[in-house]
Parts: sequence; C-alpha cells; structure tokens
Amino acid sequence: MSVLSDQLVTFSILAYLVAMVVHAVEYALGNARVRVGPPARELVGAAVAAAGGAGSGPEPTVRAAAAAQQTAAQRTAARARLAGLGAVAVTVVAALLHLGALIARGVAADRMPWGNMYEFVLTVSFIGVASWFVVLWKRPTLRRLGLFLTLVMVLLVATAELLLYTPIVPLVPALNSYWFIIHVATIVFSSGIFLLGVVPAGAYLMRAGYEQGRRSFPYLLAKRLPAAAALERLTFVLHAFSFPIFTFAVIAGAIWAEAAWGRAWGWDPKETWAFISWVVYAGYLHARATPSVKRNVATWLAVLGFLTVMMNLFGVNIFFEGLHSYGGLD
Repeated sequence: MSVLSDQLVTFSILAYLVAMVVHAVEYALGNARVRVGPPARELVGAAVAAAGGAGSGPEPTVRAAAAAQQTAAQRTAARARLAGLGAVAVTVVAALLHLGALIARGVAADRMPWGNMYEFVLTVSFIGVASWFVVLWKRPTLRRLGLFLTLVMVLLVATAELLLYTPIVPLVPALNSYWFIIHVATIVFSSGIFLLGVVPAGAYLMRAGYEQGRRSFPYLLAKRLPAAAALERLTFVLHAFSFPIFTFAVIAGAIWAEAAWGRAWGWDPKETWAFISWVVYAGYLHARATPSVKRNVATWLAVLGFLTVMMNLFGVNIFFEGLHSYGGLD
C-alpha cells in the first residue's frame, strides 16, 4: 500500500500538470476573441460611399463577412469552453488519484496520514482542491481561476514528493491521543481553505490593477480573469469561513499541550507562528470590515497570512527545533 500511495502521488502530479496546460489553452483561446461590430459598420459605410450611396449591392457581401467573423468567434468561444470543461475533468481525475494516495498511505500506516510534513502537505493540498470543486459548483464563472489553482497544486504536491518524502513510521508517543484527530484535522482543514483563499486573493490584486489601466507584468495576466469585485468577495468568504475553524484548532492545540506537556502555551516556535498567523488573519478580517481600509490593502493581509502559514509549515519544521518537531526530515 505504501508503494501504491507513492505511485498515485506521481500520477496525480502529472494529472495536475495536464490540467494546468489545458486550463492555459482555455486562457489563450479566450484571449483570441474576434471583434465583429465596429469593423462591420466601417465596411458598410465604406461600401456605401464607394457606390455613391445608391443601391445595396455590397451590403450582402459585408454581412456575409461579418457573419463569417461571428461564426469564427463562436467557434473559438466553444473551443475555449470545451478546453475549460476538459481541464476541470482532468483536475477531478488528479484529485481522485490524490485522494487514493492519501487513503493508501493511511492504510499502510494504520493511522490518519498526518504524522509528518510529507503527509500534512498532501492532505492540506487535497483539502484545497476539494474545496475548489465546491466553489466551482457554486460559481462556474470562476473556472479560469483553475489555471492558478492547478499551478499551486503542481508546486505543492511535487515539493512534497521530491523534497519532503518520508517513509512510513509509527507516531511519536506525544501524538498518540484522540486530540491528534481533533487538533490536526481542524488545522489541516482550515489550512486547506486558506490555501484556496490565497488564489483569488492574488488574482484579485492582479485584476484590480488591470482594471485600473496597468498593462505591465503581472497585471496583464489578469486580462481574462473574472471581475475584481467577484474575486475579492470570494477571498473574503473563504477566509471568513476558515478563520473560526483555525481559531478552534489553536485552542484545541493548547488543550492538548496541557494534557501532554503540562502547560497550555509555552511559546514553542510552532505555537508562536500559529499565533502570528491568527493575528494576521484577524487583522485581515477586521480590515475587510472597515470601510476606510482599501480592499487591496486588506487583501495583502490575506496574502501575508498565508505566507505565515507556509513559514509555520516549512520554516519552523526545517530551521527550528521544538516540541512540535514532527516534520520527519533529517
């Protein structure tokens, strides 16, 4: 089962990569739309002037040319939509492979697959993509965000496989508790939603700049993204949903620490960074609810919050030592 899990992870990375490429095809086809209205009117005016204003001979030809352009534009739009639906289908396949890898890993380890950094990253990334399907079901118009989501999935899952892989080992004694399920499950779930939330946050910052007339990199990448207002609302909804769960996870961790180590809070590096993340995300929600704070300023706080989560996951486990040193890395 361990070997099967490893193979499924590899196949899921390849599937996410294919989904990203197909999403990019949809993005490119969406940029290639043909403008029909103004050129057609100009051609009609030119034809009438050339004929001295008499007769309507050229008009059928002009109308036929306009109809041909309209048909070409419709075909391009249909191909873009087909590519988008295909990308979603491939992403579903990738997520199923991803889920299969987690299940196989859990069966092989005879526990929940959350015992080290490798397993944690795999689980958080799966929660992120599963949540994306819920968003897509509710708001199909946001499908083009899939390009950025699949990019994040490729980077995270590939990093887990190439840099963080750890053979299956028993849990350390401190983790053998029912609080392992309660605390880690809520941390994993909230972190997965934060992972998804940073995608529309970054997209909003690019799209808002594009709508303000900026045409340099990276704002030009947002040309075919949904409206900035829709992206900003999605960012807020995801963070407002995840923050209470994250808060509960931090409290549950403190209760578990009291039972395991005799103190609820000891400013261990992971505890400290969890508190920093909580403060930053609380600041984002407060800024978002304050009319005098610009939306792009508040959104930057959401991005900063996710960076603190990544620091807690990677930086603390790699560069610091403490009671939470369960990364599994040498």
